Amino acid sequence: MPRKPMKPCKHPGCALLTSGRFCEVHAKQHAATVLSSTEKGYDGRWRKAKKKFLESHPLCVRCMKVGELTKANVVDHIIPHRGDMNLFWDESNWQPLCTRCHNRKTRVEDMQILYKY
Repeated sequence: MPRKPMKPCKHPGCALLTSGRFCEVHAKQHAATVLSSTEKGYDGRWRKAKKKFLESHPLCVRCMKVGELTKANVVDHIIPHRGDMNLFWDESNWQPLCTRCHNRKTRVEDMQILYKY
């Protein structure tokens, strides 16, 4: 059976080929930066707030802009909170999205470079 093709390491500037996301050199470095969903703030309190928000905002705002009515099942942070708990819990920074719209938005955001000065 053919093996999965090797891909370049996802660490910026590293061209080593790997079968995973990161090469052996960078895998340990990135494992320490990955937090669980609970550590990011997505706990029982979040699940309750999300449920309440989606009950009062049941439709995807992006689909509505193009005239479609799609049930929202994701509460998206309009401005990515990046660990800022004040921004995380700010309901004015929340929007209801369907999974398709949320995945598109997240993919675009993940392609952007985040500069930290």
